[in-house]
Amino acid sequence: MRSEFEGKVGERMRRAPLGYRVENGSAMIDEAGAAQVRTLFAAYNSGLALKDAAKKAGITGYHSSIGRILKNRRYLGDDYYPALIDEATFEKAQQLRLEKAKSLGRIYDYTDAPGPTEQKKITFKLEKVPHKFEDPYEQAAFAYSLIEMEEADGE
Repeated sequence: MRSEFEGKVGERMRRAPLGYRVENGSAMIDEAGAAQVRTLFAAYNSGLALKDAAKKAGITGYHSSIGRILKNRRYLGDDYYPALIDEATFEKAQQLRLEKAKSLGRIYDYTDAPGPTEQKKITFKLEKVPHKFEDPYEQAAFAYSLIEMEEADGE
């Protein structure tokens, strides 16, 4: 049985996203779920953490599944789904997600990284380490203190 859903080739609709229900092959707004989605976006955009925003919206789930709700462009509306939120709300949430990810070190900006011609070659030298301590931790600390580092221009 084929539905009226015209997604990408190979894309199957397993179930409607939160805030929608399917009736007679068409997506309709489920007001209770839509209110949760709108509250999630509003709470997240106001500065709450993802889990806290979800809790305020009454949504339970894993961090990743809640994050996917915030990234779901279907909430903007398309040929099949009616819009639940506006573009400005969606884009603000995307910007906040990016800023939070960068601040937590989850996204690294490689534009300031040294290029191949700027990289330094680092070598370490360690002569034979004399046995000076019975305590292995003190001996290891002593051995590490003898390591010499040399920096040379890359090739």
